[in-house]
Amino acid sequence: MQGLHLTADLRGVDPALALMTDAARLAAVCREAVRTAGLSGVAELMHRFGPADGQAGITGVVLLAESHMAVHTWPELGGVTLDVYVCNYGSDNSDKARALLEALIASFQPTEVRRQQLLRG
Repeated sequence: MQGLHLTADLRGVDPALALMTDAARLAAVCREAVRTAGLSGVAELMHRFGPADGQAGITGVVLLAESHMAVHTWPELGGVTLDVYVCNYGSDNSDKARALLEALIASFQPTEVRRQQLLRG
């Protein structure tokens, strides 16, 4: 049950960046980042909050055969949070998790990044 859990808090993201409010674009970027990192996406869900609730961002998750990744955007704050967790049961997926997180960070072009790492199990 060993794994690696990575998170990143991004600030200074351009609120006009399509990934901040366009769920289809964000899903495509997430799928490509997962594929490029060598991980296996098995399902996804992206939910865009509407103007009626005072929010405009997206909460999304991609379920991985290796575990999951999640993204939350706050265009009104220029912020994004990222979460990547991989299990290392059959093989060590740590480098793939790091590659996925870095690809997602690069997609948002933040001015500030705070990364965290937790070894699980």
